[in-house]
Amino acid sequence: MTPETLNINSVWFNQLQSEFEKPYFEKLWSEVADAYDLTTCFPPKRLIFEAFNYCEWDHLKVVIVGQDPYHGLGEAHGLSFSVPDGTRIPPSLRNIFKELNEDLGTDLPIFGSLERWAKQGVLLLNAGLTVEKDKANSHKHLNWSVFTNAVIEHINQEKEGVVFLLWGNFAQKKGAKIDLEKHLVLTSGHPSPMSANQGKWFGNKHFSLTNKYLRKAKKKAIKW
Repeated sequence: MTPETLNINSVWFNQLQSEFEKPYFEKLWSEVADAYDLTTCFPPKRLIFEAFNYCEWDHLKVVIVGQDPYHGLGEAHGLSFSVPDGTRIPPSLRNIFKELNEDLGTDLPIFGSLERWAKQGVLLLNAGLTVEKDKANSHKHLNWSVFTNAVIEHINQEKEGVVFLLWGNFAQKKGAKIDLEKHLVLTSGHPSPMSANQGKWFGNKHFSLTNKYLRKAKKKAIKW
C-alpha cells in the first residue's frame, strides 16, 4: 500500500502506515475496489481520503465526526457533512449553518463546501468512508469503522489540545475513549432535522466554544 494507491497525503500516510499494513485493511481495500467496480459508489474513488488531504496533520486542531458519506449523485466529496459548491445544501448541513449563525453571527452560506474549514485544521472524518448510491449506510459491513477508530485513537495519543465535536449518539460512542485530560470533547444532539427539532442541536455553541479553547491554548481560531 502506498500514498499513491490510496491518494492520501504522504504525511498522513506515514502517521497511519502501520494501520494500512494490517491484514484487515488490505482486505477492506480489496472489498472497496470490488464495490466500486460492481456498483456506483460515493465519493469518487480518488476522493475517499480527501479529508486527510485538506487537513494537514501538523495543523490539526478540530475533528468533526460524521457517520457515512451522502449517497446522492454529486453530493459526497470525502469531507463529512460537506457537499461540493453548487450542490443543494442537505438538511443537516443547513442546521449546522443556522447554529453557526446564531452562535457567531456569521452570514448563512449559500454554498455547502466545508473545504475552507478543513484547510484551517478541521478534520471532517466520516466513520465510514464509502457508500453505495442511494443506499445509506450500505457499506457498514466493511471494516471502515475499525480504521476510523484507529485514526481517532492515533490523534488521541499523538496530539494534544484537539477539539472533538461529537454530534449525536453515534459520534459520541465513536469518541468514547478520547482522553479528556488532553483534549476538549464537545457533545450535542445531531444536526439532522429530527434531532434538531427536538431541541438537541440548536444552542450548543460549539463553534464559539471551540474558538475560545483554541485561543486559550494560543492557537489560531477557526474562521467558521
